[in-house]
Amino acid sequence: MSEKRGKVLAVDDDPPVLESIVDALTTLGYEVSPALDGTIAVGKARAEHPDIVLLDVVMPGLDGFEVCRRLKSDPVTRLIPVVFLTGEGTRDARLAGLEAGATDFLSKGCDLTELDIRVRNLVSFRRLILELDSAEAILFAVGRMIEARDEGTGEHCDRVAMMAERFGAVLDLSEEDRHALHRGGYLHDLGKIGVPDAVLLKPGPLNEDEWAIMRQHVEIGARICAPLRTLRPVLPIIRHHHERFDGSGYPDGLAGEKIPFLARVFQVVDVFHALTSNRHYHKALSIDQAVATLRNETKRGFWDPKIVDVFIRWALDSL
Repeated sequence: MSEKRGKVLAVDDDPPVLESIVDALTTLGYEVSPALDGTIAVGKARAEHPDIVLLDVVMPGLDGFEVCRRLKSDPVTRLIPVVFLTGEGTRDARLAGLEAGATDFLSKGCDLTELDIRVRNLVSFRRLILELDSAEAILFAVGRMIEARDEGTGEHCDRVAMMAERFGAVLDLSEEDRHALHRGGYLHDLGKIGVPDAVLLKPGPLNEDEWAIMRQHVEIGARICAPLRTLRPVLPIIRHHHERFDGSGYPDGLAGEKIPFLARVFQVVDVFHALTSNRHYHKALSIDQAVATLRNETKRGFWDPKIVDVFIRWALDSL
């Protein structure tokens, strides 16, 4: 076969066994990278990005369970499927493998047909994951392009994403929530791709019809991102970051704690950054002026007062 069917990292401390695995997979048309111990395997997985790791359980030094745990705890390798090659079919061994993050188990004595089917299915799964990652990357790039079109700079996304994630840490949010806030920095205004330049870049106030068009961007952005399961935690931020605490916002007129928490957190960061940035419709305010504006808008019912209080203390101390 001239075209390889996938890249496999095969790990076993027994050279003859490892050689037989490499030969079998090479015969089936896969590109195979061998590793004789766990330390080498972890390094190769990070450097070579295989589609699948076939991993012996019993090895000196780092055993298969520890190798799997390290791969699954590393953002670079955690989405690579790991299949344990084992002669042990005991329940305890399988439970230990699943706890370590194993995707599947394969007997060392399996035939070529079973080996091919298991590996082929997991390579397809890995390729699907990579396609989803590529789709996410495209959306993030589009988000940056829209901000450059809207704000006149592509740095708004980076700064809001970083500030939102840092503020999430101040609020002691989970890693998943902080990650959603970071992604929200890039994707919250993605729906502005559907807003005409005449509306988006208008230097003066928008009329009623123009505001109706502008308000659609949150629903457009949520629809664009909805098919990607990995972006579901970000959808409440995209759709609801223009709601107001008193219920006067859009698109759904949610009020108080009915507004998703991450949207309430993000909107405070986004508004503060907008106030302290040069825009085509206003000059940047100082931090003190922006804080005063935030306090005034909170009194008027725009933002969650508890979140604003924490944000202002943090902003005055850290920004």
